[in-house]
Amino acid sequence: MTIKVALAGAGAFGLKHLDAMKLIPDVEVVSLISRDLAKTQEVASRYGIPHVTTKLEDSLAIREVDAVILVTPTQMHASQTLACLEAGKHVQVEIPLCDALKDGQAVVQRAKETGLVAMCGHTRRFNPSHQWVRQRIVKDEFHIQQMDVQTYFFRRTNMNALGQPRSWTDHLLWHHAAHTVDLFAYQARSPIVQANALQGPIHPVLGIAMDMSIQLKAANGAICTLSLSFNNEGPLGTFFRYIGDTGTYIARYDDLFNGKEEKIDVSQVDVSMNGIELQDREFFAAIREGREPNASVAQVLPCYEVLHRLEQQLNAA
Repeated sequence: MTIKVALAGAGAFGLKHLDAMKLIPDVEVVSLISRDLAKTQEVASRYGIPHVTTKLEDSLAIREVDAVILVTPTQMHASQTLACLEAGKHVQVEIPLCDALKDGQAVVQRAKETGLVAMCGHTRRFNPSHQWVRQRIVKDEFHIQQMDVQTYFFRRTNMNALGQPRSWTDHLLWHHAAHTVDLFAYQARSPIVQANALQGPIHPVLGIAMDMSIQLKAANGAICTLSLSFNNEGPLGTFFRYIGDTGTYIARYDDLFNGKEEKIDVSQVDVSMNGIELQDREFFAAIREGREPNASVAQVLPCYEVLHRLEQQLNAA
């Protein structure tokens, strides 16, 4: 059976999903939704997608659509995920699930009631680099003492990953910190019991903190230090250092190195070296198998509970 998909969001990350789905058997994108109709039609033509619209509800009304992938602005994630579930569609929403805890809780509750597959794009769970470390942890061969993470971008103006103007404002806490908060608890295999945050000055135009520092502690004693910045001129990206009892590992997206900067072969960890493709494969496999996916909305909700506590702390400072 071919799973028919609607994709909302034809920007930089939406294209990554479209490229990934071309590599997955029996998956067909039949509808593309984005704000700019002309640009959306151009992307649809390039990928052979028959239906184009600027409104999610138009795609949800298409009976043959089985599932929706949402790659839309953060502020729309929770409400659009609920709309997909109400329409009877399986849904994968890109990170973050929400930017307010109550909205994430509503999504988790509705997903439970419908029994539909509802997944959030916590890609770090799927990158081969992090999967390789995870396998050592599960085999009891490696235990995290500390994770040291740097999330650095240069975004003093509102631009996306392609250098194009953005219609919405990104957020260090609810978006970029969510990757690490979730991954730390997932890899430590222990809930986060302490969380502290500091933020730098608020940008006068964007209205957000451009620099942030977060400390986390898991119940098993592992700690995490996370530094985030939109002011950094390079190198750009997110870099994870795992410091453990039997080694040190540095993950740079899908690539992994040891503490001596020697590259580790992770090519046999999964069927692909592309974390986005592996994430999408898990979504469609869960639909076919009628099971909860890795990174289901329920599994990642504790991450957003921590972000909520950190936001409250920052607002009170």
